[in-house]
Amino acid sequence: MTAKIAPFFPFRGSLNRLFLVISCAGLSLLTACANVIPPCTAKTSPPASELRNTKWELVRWNLPPNSRGEVRTRQIPQGDNSNPIQIVFDGNGERISGSTGCNRFTARINEDARGFTLDQIASTKMACTPQRMELERDFLYELNDYRNIVRNGDQLLMIGANREVLSFTQRAN
Repeated sequence: MTAKIAPFFPFRGSLNRLFLVISCAGLSLLTACANVIPPCTAKTSPPASELRNTKWELVRWNLPPNSRGEVRTRQIPQGDNSNPIQIVFDGNGERISGSTGCNRFTARINEDARGFTLDQIASTKMACTPQRMELERDFLYELNDYRNIVRNGDQLLMIGANREVLSFTQRAN
């Protein structure tokens, strides 16, 4: 006597259940990342010239997925005096500057065929709350070590080496 296998599942018995679990886990991961993955129309590694004279405010910080594949977000408190974390691209396309919510920073833009990178990052050294200083340190680290920038209209995603995704919204200058 041979067992009949449902056409959807290519395996028998326990392998069948494993296939179902893996399929469901993959689907839940894709669903959880829906807010992180940019649409197909987004522009990966836009030239710095497309970002000239623009201002961006950090509105969401996605942490790497946990062991269950769930995407978690990091709290982004408003800075001292309600200053948000912002990035401003200059009119020449050579520098960025901005605020970490406590301190100001600046960096040089280096551009090549693959996009642009930031270096010579410098910031002021005013004292802030310990929570804010930790957020500032982590933000400047991500700014220094990101792997990809994606622009989709008024949204800018900065994707870090450690799979953290910082999501910015364009603001009026």
